[in-house]
Amino acid sequence: MFLMYVDESGDAGLVNSPTRYFVLSGLVLHELRWADYLDQLIDFRRYLRQEYDLKLREELHASALINNPGPLFRIRRHDRLAIMRLFADQLAGMKDFSLINIVVDKQSKTVGYDPFEVAWKALIQRFENTISHKNFPGPTNPDERGLLIPDATDDKKLVSLIRRMRRYNPIPNQAQYGIGSRNLRLQTVIEDPFLKDSAHSFFIQAADLAAYLLYQNLVPNSYIRKKGGQNYFSRLEPILCKVASSSDPLGIVRL
Repeated sequence: MFLMYVDESGDAGLVNSPTRYFVLSGLVLHELRWADYLDQLIDFRRYLRQEYDLKLREELHASALINNPGPLFRIRRHDRLAIMRLFADQLAGMKDFSLINIVVDKQSKTVGYDPFEVAWKALIQRFENTISHKNFPGPTNPDERGLLIPDATDDKKLVSLIRRMRRYNPIPNQAQYGIGSRNLRLQTVIEDPFLKDSAHSFFIQAADLAAYLLYQNLVPNSYIRKKGGQNYFSRLEPILCKVASSSDPLGIVRL
């Protein structure tokens, strides 16, 4: 079974939203790699504790780390930025991870467009397709399935969406098949999403970092731009799920 840990960056609203983009990042790993990769992340956090006094129990929440660090204010700002860079490098070296990224540009969207639903549907569909085509790295079983483990989000809306996709999931036909659509119901993604508090999951904190770095690549804040942090997303290139979008060199699904 493949597990996908998901977090977001930016606001999912359309009207009077403070952000232009809504980003979802899904960090995928196989169940057979879960224990080994958890140990590697624990070892990495122990290194951060030794070098930067970041305790294992403290959440590494990327969007707050630079401008609203709370208790982590005791760590110097440039060291907090270094932590994000080191975290990205750590993830990039874990070759059986795979990172699916969705970006919704809300600027041209009209009233009635739902960034939350559109982004999540795209992410779930790419997760489904990549499992069914056996394109994820790492071990595989003969008949794989997938499970969603997102950070706390609009759980009722997300549960409703995935249940609907199991019954009615129209996908527009490719040009060679003519106009219309096919009802490609979900087959490999099982169960309702299991929401988990990011404070208690190193994997969701990793997805949070990826989503934040992608957002900062699109519209970096002044400090990130000054320090070159807008380029940190490229450090994740070795684990990007490039088959998620054939039209983007990094596999980013842009909507």
